[in-house]
Amino acid sequence: MKKLLIAAISLFTIGLNAQQLEKSLLWKISGNGIKEPSYIFGTIHVTCDATLDEHVIKALNDTKQLYLELDMDDPAMKAGMMGGMMMKDGVTLDSLATTEDLAVLDTFITKELGIPLKMMNRFKPSMISMSLMPKYMDCPMQSFEDELMKVTHEQKEEVYGLETLEEQLAVFDDISYEEQMNELLKTAKDGIEKDKAEFDKMQEVYRTKDLNAIMKFMADSENKMYGDNADVLLNNRNKNWIPKIEETAKQTPTFFGVGAAHLGGKEGVIMLLRKKGYKVEAVK
Repeated sequence: MKKLLIAAISLFTIGLNAQQLEKSLLWKISGNGIKEPSYIFGTIHVTCDATLDEHVIKALNDTKQLYLELDMDDPAMKAGMMGGMMMKDGVTLDSLATTEDLAVLDTFITKELGIPLKMMNRFKPSMISMSLMPKYMDCPMQSFEDELMKVTHEQKEEVYGLETLEEQLAVFDDISYEEQMNELLKTAKDGIEKDKAEFDKMQEVYRTKDLNAIMKFMADSENKMYGDNADVLLNNRNKNWIPKIEETAKQTPTFFGVGAAHLGGKEGVIMLLRKKGYKVEAVK
């Protein structure tokens, strides 16, 4: 589930006013007090092929630790997941929709997930949407985070997180539950094939390594909840990460792996680091 959570946040969030950047998912960070370069890599968290190319492997070899959005090695992750998936203040799904819409949603969720809606009544609607993600795939699910951690473990190095699970899950308390419910109902009424087609297209765009194209694709997405809440889901998180990236990179050569949607745009990690005086170069 944690993979699906990160995926939903990172795949469907966008920055505003994209800055033209070279086609690359891997970027070298240097200068401004950094003694040895660090690297930042734009991932896609749920995919059919998470093979790491030679440039990424070399960057992992040239660094001494891995930072992901979350410390996915943390044994407390699983325990903390359930509480963060629940709506606050006693809000339930059956308070967010009409009886007719709830019947449609119940039929859809029972069919796709094998769980009656009443058993998920306190779940944030976006969490249910994320649970549907494996249904979009015609292949075994792979994750770049898993592959990055595999190499890091082989190197006997540590994995850390730029934010906590609680911080990431709290994002979905800052977006109205009604708005989340509307998007979930739209999926239930339109059927899984529409979202599946969009997911397939997203995979294609990611493979171009074009951050600008990724952002444009997300801006054109029919799921407007994420675009309308870009500050909450993306930009504010990017800004919170910058001091951590700065401090970490100055202390230890580090490989950072975050969703590709976090890298581009005026409020993306690349431009924010450049504004702070760092040299951030595409690795090809």
